[in-house]
Amino acid sequence: MMRGEDSEEVEIDLSDSDAGTEEDFEERDGPLWRAPVVLEDEDNIHTCNLVEISDTRPLINARDPRGINECLQVTFEDVIAEPVSARSTDKVWFWSNALFEVCRLWVYRVVSLLLALPMAVLSGLLFAVLSCFHIWMVQPCTRCTLIGTRWLQSLWAVVLEVVARPLLTSAGRCCGGFSIHLADE
Repeated sequence: MMRGEDSEEVEIDLSDSDAGTEEDFEERDGPLWRAPVVLEDEDNIHTCNLVEISDTRPLINARDPRGINECLQVTFEDVIAEPVSARSTDKVWFWSNALFEVCRLWVYRVVSLLLALPMAVLSGLLFAVLSCFHIWMVQPCTRCTLIGTRWLQSLWAVVLEVVARPLLTSAGRCCGGFSIHLADE
């Protein structure tokens, strides 16, 4: 790739900093995973850096932008609730709440550390194979079948027009004279 005189260097920060808030991400137009395209002048409208239009770099702060896992927002009070008649001491309630939250957080982190990367690789491979199969096998076979059976589609349209339409039209006119009146008694 040749580098032009008017190209600029782009620095990518991959650290987990709080530089951008959720309000910054909500103000963007378009999908949350797509970086905005920056156009500086009219002459440079068709040339832009690959980093500016990347679809593969997810936004770190918006991890569930479509609300797929709304059902998993579980808190301590959703799981454990003491009735008024049977209550433990405040210290027991406080420490059980703290242990619940810490265990939930760290067990999730450990399990996701062990399973997230292999599942991401397997999901990527599965979707790649399915996409390739659909693009190179299913779609051409479907197109060939539609081209080969064009005469059958025309014949079916004629049969529907000549046989089914007059029968259904006459049945509709026969039944169109009936009317139903509902009255409250």
